[in-house]
Amino acid sequence: MKIGPYTFDPNVILAPMAGVTDRPFRQLCKRLGAGMAVSEMVSSNSLLWKSDKTLRRINHEGEPGPISVQIAGADPKMMSEAARFNVDHGAQIIDINMGCPAKKVCNVQAGSALLQNEALVDDITSAIVKAVDVPVTLKIRTGWDRDNKNALNIARSAESNGIQALAIHGRTRADAYRGEAEYETIQMVKQNITIPVIANGDISSPQKAKLVLDTTGADAIMIGRAAQGNPWIFREIVHYLKTGKEMDKPSLDEVRSTLLEHLHNLYDFYGEFTGVRVARKHISWYSKGQRDGGRFRQAVNQVESSAEQIKMIHEFFDELSAREGQAA
Repeated sequence: MKIGPYTFDPNVILAPMAGVTDRPFRQLCKRLGAGMAVSEMVSSNSLLWKSDKTLRRINHEGEPGPISVQIAGADPKMMSEAARFNVDHGAQIIDINMGCPAKKVCNVQAGSALLQNEALVDDITSAIVKAVDVPVTLKIRTGWDRDNKNALNIARSAESNGIQALAIHGRTRADAYRGEAEYETIQMVKQNITIPVIANGDISSPQKAKLVLDTTGADAIMIGRAAQGNPWIFREIVHYLKTGKEMDKPSLDEVRSTLLEHLHNLYDFYGEFTGVRVARKHISWYSKGQRDGGRFRQAVNQVESSAEQIKMIHEFFDELSAREGQAA
């Protein structure tokens, strides 16, 4: 798949997720096989650009390119300024958020709330493409609700305005994350536009990845929640698409070492206080499905230092390894 001058191989992409796809997580997923990783959304409100949160979100130091940054807002002028601001700070691709279903985003008529106003969508995409010299992409849902699926209208407008790739989550805004994603709408959009289409929603295994690519005819797939605590999903999907065979799951030792590497990068990136708190959700995700994981999560979420977190992780994985050795 190509977006502007950039070729993506493999065509498996990490979705933008607020509070998740920070620089340490993007770097990890790219190392484990993601062809591209999109940043957390950056607000178009310039009053927030000097906040610690935004300064971290625009920090791409040491991250392999191309750097794709998602921006969110509802005003064409402000969104254009945000696009220029992020390009000045290293963005090589600008992605427009019209897919987020969160109430705090939709309540200010941003994210997927924009799908209700096709004229405004047209104004925003046109303004941003004209504002920057880098490729601009768009992420949407299938529509506002199941009675108002307008993904094709949005896609045609975006394509005519110079948007260079379109990611579609197979749910409406009203669906949020309930039920199952549907892919028929993505297939229909793909058949009616010429720019690359990226399929998103409920892709949680290599087999599902192949099914979605085959069903939709999409040029790429985008992985979101399924990568939380499981960054190996990218290499597993890539391996399956190339060979038709399942890849072995990571060993306990690899899970431990990857988790520890991830945590140390979080501590370095956020500092001790915030790093420990951000680490908690990642520790929870990595430990899901492990024996006594619930007890471990309850305990580790109480500690206040990185040293204590690391100590408890070593103890937890030592126990798991001992049980694995006994079972063998």
